[in-house]
Amino acid sequence: MTFSRALIVWVLLTLTSVTHSVAKEASIVKVLPHLLDLRGRASLAPGLFQRDAYQGQLRKDPKQVSGMRFNIQWRAKGVPIKELVLKVWLKTAGRNPNDPLELTVPIRGNRRWGRWSAVPYDGKLFTDNGQVLAWKVELRRGETPLATQTSFLW
Repeated sequence: MTFSRALIVWVLLTLTSVTHSVAKEASIVKVLPHLLDLRGRASLAPGLFQRDAYQGQLRKDPKQVSGMRFNIQWRAKGVPIKELVLKVWLKTAGRNPNDPLELTVPIRGNRRWGRWSAVPYDGKLFTDNGQVLAWKVELRRGETPLATQTSFLW
């Protein structure tokens, strides 16, 4: 093997390992879809037990639901925060399943506080499109997907 061919192989291996390591550094840790009541609340009091109890109550009485909020915990080491975007696709009761609703939210500077971002789905958007049947969340750097998580029915 000549020196130039060995150099090309080395450069290609290095580039693929760098790309692969960046992909490993980004992840969506969890997605918490919460129903919101008519006042925009997901819970009546702080605490997981209270929140879960209230979410069950909202599921039983859809007339009290005004929308949803997707709380998304993410990680992206080594990526400037201003380049990150969250995209959420929703298959809803009021839309064709082959045409999911797309929501895009730029990530704000909360990298220090647990890397949580909220994506609202409420108001006229919720009224026009209806209940969420399935979702897909993607963390992106510009147009490049870094991490994806989907609901069971996606």
